[in-house]
Amino acid sequence: MSDDNFPSGDKRSPEPRMPARTWVVLIVLTALVPVLLLVGRARVPEVRPISHAQLMQLAREGKIESAQINYSVESPLRRIEGRYREIEGGKTNLVPFAISTHLTEEAADLLLNISSVRAVSIATVWPYIINFAPFLLVAFLAWFFFIRQIKNAGRGALSFGKSKARLLTKERNKTTFKDVAGIEEAKDEVAELVEFLKDPKKFQKLGGRIPKGVLMVGPPGTGKTLLAKAIAGEADAAFFSISGSDFVEMFVGVGASRVRDMFEQARKNTPCLIFIDEIDAVGRSRGHGLGGGNDEREQTLNALLVEMDGFDTTEGIIIIAATNRADVLDPALLRPGRFDRQVTVNLPDVRGREGILKVHAKNVKLDGAVDLSVIARGTPGFSGAELANLLNEAALLAARTGKKSIGMVELEEARDKVRWGRERRSLAMTEEEKRGTAWHEAGHALVNVLLEHTHPLHKVTIIPRGQALGSTMYLPDHDLLSRSRKELQDLLAMTMAGRIAEEIVTNDISTGAGGDIQQATSMARAMVMHYGMSDRLGMIQYGDAQEYVFLGRDMMRSKDYSEATAQAIDAEVKRFIDEGYHRAKELITANRDKLEVIAKALLEYETLDGQQVREIVRTGSLTPPPVNPKEIDPPSGAPAGTPLPEVIKPVPPKLPGFGSPAPSPA
Repeated sequence: MSDDNFPSGDKRSPEPRMPARTWVVLIVLTALVPVLLLVGRARVPEVRPISHAQLMQLAREGKIESAQINYSVESPLRRIEGRYREIEGGKTNLVPFAISTHLTEEAADLLLNISSVRAVSIATVWPYIINFAPFLLVAFLAWFFFIRQIKNAGRGALSFGKSKARLLTKERNKTTFKDVAGIEEAKDEVAELVEFLKDPKKFQKLGGRIPKGVLMVGPPGTGKTLLAKAIAGEADAAFFSISGSDFVEMFVGVGASRVRDMFEQARKNTPCLIFIDEIDAVGRSRGHGLGGGNDEREQTLNALLVEMDGFDTTEGIIIIAATNRADVLDPALLRPGRFDRQVTVNLPDVRGREGILKVHAKNVKLDGAVDLSVIARGTPGFSGAELANLLNEAALLAARTGKKSIGMVELEEARDKVRWGRERRSLAMTEEEKRGTAWHEAGHALVNVLLEHTHPLHKVTIIPRGQALGSTMYLPDHDLLSRSRKELQDLLAMTMAGRIAEEIVTNDISTGAGGDIQQATSMARAMVMHYGMSDRLGMIQYGDAQEYVFLGRDMMRSKDYSEATAQAIDAEVKRFIDEGYHRAKELITANRDKLEVIAKALLEYETLDGQQVREIVRTGSLTPPPVNPKEIDPPSGAPAGTPLPEVIKPVPPKLPGFGSPAPSPA
């Protein structure tokens, strides 16, 4: 979040920065030191030291041109400085001399009888002061500029433990709930906070109180931070924003000090809201990890727990936090009284995606023929951030091709680019590699169309895209909330089809199916270990379903089953994959002629859409596509704008081994 969103009086830079003027002064002062040394040396002429006997001889011979006897009450020695005449080569020179010696009365009378010799009484400290005056001046200037810099910055050594929370004002932030779409339930949850701040008596007359804390949980890019900005734009209260990482420092106690200072600022502005983004940076479970935990983070978390609901808790401060790793947060932080409410911000459904596209479409110029509901049906699994990126990529593509508006062609290409990567037409491939890729992708496409429980085929291409040499793209015709065993078995068969088709035509195998094998193995292992789809092993979960290892809890994955069970799991995983392999091989062998038509069409046209592949499977031939197709066959599905009854949807489970449909590397 930019500092431009805050009034000048409340700006707080992330780190103290020294202005350029101060750097210039520092460099000039540093350069003055050697200059003053050189000037001082140049100012003092070279003096020839002489002995007491030589001084007396020069006085008797009358060669002293001028001299000064310096008397000091602090020293018995007399400092005599002056010049005497010396004849060299017929020329008289004046030579400076200096001597510190003890003068008797006779010697002093002899010198003072010379008219050009005078006696001066001085204090010893003054010569030293004069010599060191330039350096004292430099030190004073340095002190003056640096002290003023520290005071002006407001974040010097004395303010190291101050909070970095920024005050967000409605004048600077124009985001409101109208700019948030696709997460209606989450928006309703947080809208209650704003309504309570505007009319607290409406809730208090029934004995209700506002939640002390609201934790927003959801995948990245679903709009948690955007929702917080909308709250700031709607609420008639002070809104402080800070990141969880702003509390973390290498010095123990600094984070806790910043927490206390943040709540101290909030108490001065009650009622107010505090938004902590990525709270998992400071709120992880205590007492875990290497060495029993992190002292600095744990002290910071303890301070946060006490301030949120401790012995001396101030009413009127509402904490809003966001994270995508709620599983790693400390249980004491999640309990009611601190975070009374957890708001799940899920990926949007088809109507939510259409609403998000309409919000972001206000900032771009769309063609009149664009139907955003078609794009919404063709982007299952996309988050709000990905949909915004899709429109931006489409705008860049239209501008690059010189068009005046964004059409369906640009939107479709932007969708494919965001999901599967950009086409790499410049990649040099041999004819043999193209042929192998064409047969590989033809196998995927053929089995996808022939099987009953697969998702509709969207496009198949041998143009390299992303990291894949070819891609078979399928798009679900609805949002995936769960998956059946028949669907996963068909998906395994389709995944194996690329290697089978490639082997049939080349009588060899290649590394192109490496990604297919990895995806199929992960899928089959999840079916056996997590979903209870194996009749032999039953409905038992083996192992931890958590995708990532959290060092705060599990240093090593625990194995809670025997070696015999592990062998049975491996056997079942192999059985699922072998069954899919044999099903795909039977289908490809029975439809070898259609496989060949698809492969030859890919070699000729490079890209086929799903309708063309289905035509080949149905009729055995392909109608040549027009040179410049005017319309692109959109993905089929229920129209996004069709009013549907509101139903309570379960939270989509995170399926280990699955992700968004990915291209098959060939």
